[in-house]
Amino acid sequence: MISAEERLARALLTRIAEPGDELLGRLIAKEGAIGALDVIRSDSLPATDPSDPGDPTGPIGPAGPAGPAGLGKDGVARRFAAWRARLPDAEPQRLLAACDALQGRLVCPGDAEWPTQLDDLGDRRPYALWVRGDQDLRFGCLRSVAIVGARAATSYGINVAAEMAAELADRGWTVVSGGAYGIDAAAHRGVLAADGLTVAVFACGFDVTYPSSHAGLFTEIARHGLLVSELPPGAPPTRGRFLVRNRTIAALTRGTVVVEAARRSGAISTARHARDLRRAVMVVPGPVTSAASAGCHVLLREWGEAVCVTDTAEVLDLVGLIGDDLAPERRGPVLDRDRLDPVTRDVLEAIPARGGAGTARIAVSAGVDLDTALAGLGALSAAGFVERCAKGWKLRRRPPDR
Repeated sequence: MISAEERLARALLTRIAEPGDELLGRLIAKEGAIGALDVIRSDSLPATDPSDPGDPTGPIGPAGPAGPAGLGKDGVARRFAAWRARLPDAEPQRLLAACDALQGRLVCPGDAEWPTQLDDLGDRRPYALWVRGDQDLRFGCLRSVAIVGARAATSYGINVAAEMAAELADRGWTVVSGGAYGIDAAAHRGVLAADGLTVAVFACGFDVTYPSSHAGLFTEIARHGLLVSELPPGAPPTRGRFLVRNRTIAALTRGTVVVEAARRSGAISTARHARDLRRAVMVVPGPVTSAASAGCHVLLREWGEAVCVTDTAEVLDLVGLIGDDLAPERRGPVLDRDRLDPVTRDVLEAIPARGGAGTARIAVSAGVDLDTALAGLGALSAAGFVERCAKGWKLRRRPPDR
């Protein structure tokens, strides 16, 4: 458990900085949350040491997955100035009190509830998470899958997402998504219908209902699952926050399933983060004529890491435990012909498709002796495959199943 001062510092950082800021992440890694605030409050930048990759004022490179381009000294100065400008209006005690009034809590790195898989984000790790719901976030995300996709989803995509989410819940898996229209909402509702655990990761404060028509859905998720955000209560959504939020969805889970996605889609952003984090990237194919699945088909065609999945068993085959969650081997229907022993099947194959043939000719064609041919023909006759004719034996017009 972290100290009260550390918790206040991290609450304040979520208010003055945008989520996933690699510059701030480096500063926290070097100075700690309290020390990072001291540096931000100071009137000057810390000494620059470009040779030290841990120096927050050095060249900003891809220290974590999908790291941003270098900021340079001027960019660092502007970033610090923006943080300092927000300090006077940021009151961490008030933020924590508002969170408590909403029956929420602040989960920080070092807390027992902190999902340690988020540490894979490196310097882009969340500073803290604002959480609402009675479930344990860390425990709930130990076995979790993200289901994401198009907002303008088709009935096909909605049905696939809802059924897959419900089946995952039945198998004891948590489903994580973003609470948006379309595939996200279908996944959340599928889990709730199965009395499972679902986590909605917001790009705004967890008390901000966006979209507004999902008020009832979010109430149910808060009651039975978890609402999670990197932003404090009251923070509004922005386009950039949605894109940054996607990395958290990918990092929380063992893999991401993209059900429907256009060529330009936030779901592809989530899949990209999952790939960079070495999580499973799974894609549900759609009709080739559907624009809603065009992005899915691009992933399958161009990404070597993307795997086609068509049901829950195939998802768990990729993210589950070896030996416990293997998908069954795909087989076609078992026909009556498949149940014949090899010798009897050879006898059946020796009978001409048209007309008939004598027992001796059938025996020669099948490569067996006369007694074996007679025994096989008797079994085939009893099973309804062949019948007697003037020439000897012929195939029945309507065998039981070929």
